[in-house]
Amino acid sequence: METQTMKATNLKLKEFFVHQLKDIYWAEKELFKTMPKLQEAATTPELKDAFGQHRRQTQNHVERLEQVFGMVHEKVDASKCHAMAGIVGEGEDLIDETAKGTAQRDTGLIFAGQKAEHYKIAAYRGLASLAKTIGYNNAAEVLKQTLAEDKAADALLTQIAEQHVNYQLN
Repeated sequence: METQTMKATNLKLKEFFVHQLKDIYWAEKELFKTMPKLQEAATTPELKDAFGQHRRQTQNHVERLEQVFGMVHEKVDASKCHAMAGIVGEGEDLIDETAKGTAQRDTGLIFAGQKAEHYKIAAYRGLASLAKTIGYNNAAEVLKQTLAEDKAADALLTQIAEQHVNYQLN
C-alpha cells in the first residue's frame, strides 16, 4: 500500500524527471542547430561525415524525447540547458580561435563533440534509470535507445581521433 510519503516522493521524482527531460530536449535541439557549423569547420572527411550522421541521429533524439513527454503525460517543453549552452559556446570559440584546415581544429572539434556526448550520456543514463524507478518502463526503453546511440557516437569520435586526426602533421 502506497503511503502519503511515498506518493509525495514519487511526485517529487517525477517533477525532477520532467525538469531533466526539458533540459535534455533543449540540449538536443541546440545541438541539432549547431551540427552544421561543426561539420563545415571540420577538415577530415571522416569527421565531417560523423557530424553529418550525428545530426540526423539528433533529429531522431528530439523526436524520441517528444514521444517520452507523451508517455509521461507531459506537454513537450524545453528548458535552457546551461551545461550544453556552455559546451556549444566553447565549440564555437574553438572554431574562431583555430586555423581552418588544421589538425588542431579537428582535434578541438572532437573534444567539443565528446564533451557534448558525455554530457548527454550522463543525462540519458540518469533519465532512463529514473524513468524505470518511477514506473515509466516504456519511456526508459526509449531513453536507452538514445543512450546507446550517443555511446556509439562518442566511440566513433575516439576512433576518428586515434586513426586520423591525432596523427596529422599540420
